[in-house]
Amino acid sequence: MLNFAQSTRPAEQWSTLDLLGSIGRALRLHQWAKNALLFVPLLLAHALSASNLRRTALAFFSFSLCASATYIVNDLVDLDADRRHPRKRYRPFAAGDLSATAGRWMAAASLIVALLIAWSLSSVFLGWLLCYLAVTVAYSLALKRIELIDVFVLAGLYTLRLLAGGAVTVTAISPWLLGFSLFLFLSLAMVKRFSELQNLRASGQVPNNGRGYHLVDIESLRSFGTASGYASVVIFALYISGRDVTALYRHPHRMWLMAPFLLLWISRFWLLASRGEMDEDPIFFALTDSTSILIGACLILIGLLAV
Repeated sequence: MLNFAQSTRPAEQWSTLDLLGSIGRALRLHQWAKNALLFVPLLLAHALSASNLRRTALAFFSFSLCASATYIVNDLVDLDADRRHPRKRYRPFAAGDLSATAGRWMAAASLIVALLIAWSLSSVFLGWLLCYLAVTVAYSLALKRIELIDVFVLAGLYTLRLLAGGAVTVTAISPWLLGFSLFLFLSLAMVKRFSELQNLRASGQVPNNGRGYHLVDIESLRSFGTASGYASVVIFALYISGRDVTALYRHPHRMWLMAPFLLLWISRFWLLASRGEMDEDPIFFALTDSTSILIGACLILIGLLAV
């Protein structure tokens, strides 16, 4: 029988719910929210048919399971470093709540199901999923240790989700969307590394996780990240000023109201990160931050008013 649990807690304190909770955390179920990006091409192309939604939903689960497999592989690779980290040492494998053997089985099962779903959808989508898998494995094994390359890879992986979402429903992806996505997610990747260094400096520690960054890089990361974030808003402004937008929106001028909200959101993210109040996972922070949720709701409302 496969031994999933490897907890140091007494047996009477370990329950099925604990085990399921550990499995859920190992799969990083909260990270599945990132794969909602696969729906973005449908939303922006106004192609929300039942067939397209069904195919994209299947693609969402395929991508999510594949991502979970890579997260597990990353945790197993970083096991020793995570055990020395003040926060990551509570992850299921680092804490001993799940065994490494169980992790390998979970990763294999998740990946097999993900590939089968992708294969049933389309060869093009399967190709994008395999590309995602190859890049994330390379990231876990080597690329995350190369400064700057790591954040460009992270930004590229978010943009790749958009391409995969377009592929599964044969929806054209605007170059404007790709440019906006690349710069925005590069800013978020930078804020992730910036927050890690900021938190280490605040606790009087030095980086020892092999990421390639030093405490003196904090100001450079802040400059790179804020510039990239504001560049994404410039790209958005150029898009809504062009002719392409008139084919999809009856009131495109109303979309200018989105720009101040985007600038506010990006500026607030970096302000909180500079204060040391930003979680090291900016996407998870945005999903749980009430102000970010409110800004997101305003952006959706403006988009509906522009249609």
